[in-house]
Amino acid sequence: MNKKLLYSLMTAFVSITSFKAQRHEIGVKAGMTNLVGDIGQTEFILQQPMSLSNLSENGLPAYIGGLYRMNFNPYQTLRFDVGYSHVQFDDRMAKEEYRRNRKMWGTNNILSASAIFEYNFLPVNNEQKGMLSPYIFAGIGGMVFDVTQATLNHDFKRDTDGAALAPQNEIDFVTTATYSTGKRATMYIPFGVGLKYKFNNNWMLFGELMFSPTLSDQLDYSKLIEKDVKSSFNSDILDPTTGRSLLMSSPYFNVSKEREQYFINERTVGDTRSKDWINSVTVGLSYSFGRPPCYCD
Repeated sequence: MNKKLLYSLMTAFVSITSFKAQRHEIGVKAGMTNLVGDIGQTEFILQQPMSLSNLSENGLPAYIGGLYRMNFNPYQTLRFDVGYSHVQFDDRMAKEEYRRNRKMWGTNNILSASAIFEYNFLPVNNEQKGMLSPYIFAGIGGMVFDVTQATLNHDFKRDTDGAALAPQNEIDFVTTATYSTGKRATMYIPFGVGLKYKFNNNWMLFGELMFSPTLSDQLDYSKLIEKDVKSSFNSDILDPTTGRSLLMSSPYFNVSKEREQYFINERTVGDTRSKDWINSVTVGLSYSFGRPPCYCD
C-alpha cells in the first residue's frame, strides 16, 4: 500500500512539474475575413471588399484578435483564440448573375472564441534560435453576431381622426413591420493550414488560412426565425370576454399568425439547409515565455 501511495504521489508530482515546465506563448493576429452565405460573393477566401467610398459606413472586411498557446511537445500545441470580425456581403460584386440582379448587401459584426489543436510538421517548439515549419489545425468555437429582428404591428383601419374603425370581417386589419438589431450565438468548427517562422529564440511569425463552417444561416440576415419575430396588437377595440385586444381573439389572431409565417417566408433568401462560413487569411506575431518545455518521457 505504501509503495502504491508513493508511486501515486511521484506521478502527481511529475505531472505538475511537467505542466509548469511547458512553454507558453501569447500573441496577436490580424488579416482579412469574409463570409460565404446566401448573399454576396461565393469565393471562399480573398473576396473583393465593398466600395471604399462608403468606408465610414461599410468598414473593412477585417479580423483582429489575440491568442494563447500551450506547447505540449515539439510538434503539438493547444491554442485559445479570441477575436473580432467585420464581414461584408454584397450581391452586386458576385459572379452569379441572379445575385447581381438581386442587389442585396449588408455587414455584420462577430465576436468569437475558440480552442484549437495545432500539429507542427517540424519541431518548431524546441529550444532553438530559429526554424520554419508548416502546420495544420482544427478545433471548436463559439461566436456572437448581429441578427435582424422584427415586430409585426397588427392594427385595425383608422378614420381621418386616427380612431380605430370597427372591423367588418376577420381580415379587416393591417399589418406593418418595424425592424431592430439583436444578438445570436452559434458554434463553429475552425480548421486550416499555416506556416510558422521562429526567430530570436522566443519570437514567432506565422500566417494561416482558416475555414470556419458555422451552425447558423443568419450571419448574412438571409433567414428569420420565429424567435426573432414578435407581434403587437392594437388595443383600441377590446374583446369583452378577455379584456385584451380583439385582434388577439379568433379568428383575427389566426390570421395574424398566418401573416407572421408569410412574413418569415418572404424574408428568407437562398437555401435554408446550407449554413454560413466565416473564412480568414491572417498573419500574426507571438512571444514565448516561462521555463523551457520538458519533453521527457
